[in-house]
Amino acid sequence: MSDDGRGPFFTGLIVAGGLLHGFGLAYSRMARPEIVLDFLQLEDFGLLFVMGGAALVTGLAIQLGTRVLETAPLTGTRYTGREKGFDRNVVVGGVIFGVGWGLSGVCPGAGYASLGIGNYRILWAVAGMFGGAYVQGLWRAHRRSASRETTTTGD
Repeated sequence: MSDDGRGPFFTGLIVAGGLLHGFGLAYSRMARPEIVLDFLQLEDFGLLFVMGGAALVTGLAIQLGTRVLETAPLTGTRYTGREKGFDRNVVVGGVIFGVGWGLSGVCPGAGYASLGIGNYRILWAVAGMFGGAYVQGLWRAHRRSASRETTTTGD
C-alpha cells in the first residue's frame, strides 16, 4: 500500500470485504459451476436472486459512499461518472465473456471462491481467464502500434 495514511486498518477492511464476498458466494452455492450452468440453462434461478441482492446492497453502498466520502477508498481519486460510453467493444466483450461463462460455468469471482471450497479443477478455468486477458492485452497493444504506424506514414 502507498503511504497515504490508510495503513493496515484499511487493508484489513479490504481483506474482510473479500472474505465476505467469497463466503457469500460459497454459502449461496454460486461457487459451484454446475449451479451456474443450471442457471444458464434456465433450470435454477437462485443466481438471479444472489446477483440481485448483491446489486442492491452494492448500489446502496455506492450511493451512500459517494455522498459521505470525498474520494474513492481504494484509489483516493474523486468520484466521477463513467467516462467510457456504451460502444461496440462493450457489446463484443460482453458476448465473448458470456460465451466463456456459458462454456465453463465459471464467472471470475465465483471461480476464485470455488478454489476456496476445494474445487481445484477450477484452476484450469482461472488460468484460461488470465490467459484470455493476457492475449487481449497483446492484441490491443498490437492494434495500437499498428494504428500509430498508419498515422505516422500518412495512410
